[in-house]
Amino acid sequence: MKFLLEVDMGDTAFDGDAVQELGRILRYWGGNLRHYELKPGDGSVVYDSAYREVGRWSIVEADAS
Repeated sequence: MKFLLEVDMGDTAFDGDAVQELGRILRYWGGNLRHYELKPGDGSVVYDSAYREVGRWSIVEADAS
């Protein structure tokens, strides 16, 4: 299995503070880890601190991308 995390850090993302926002996203995801079985097909949308959708994480088979 693979864990994939994609976060869009475009020009307007994170109001100019990517380090703080990425840290918050990783802490939030880590804190919610217990709610998932972490099997292929699991995943969720990722939001920034303003609750804007900025990406997604997912669990996929090892040979998938």
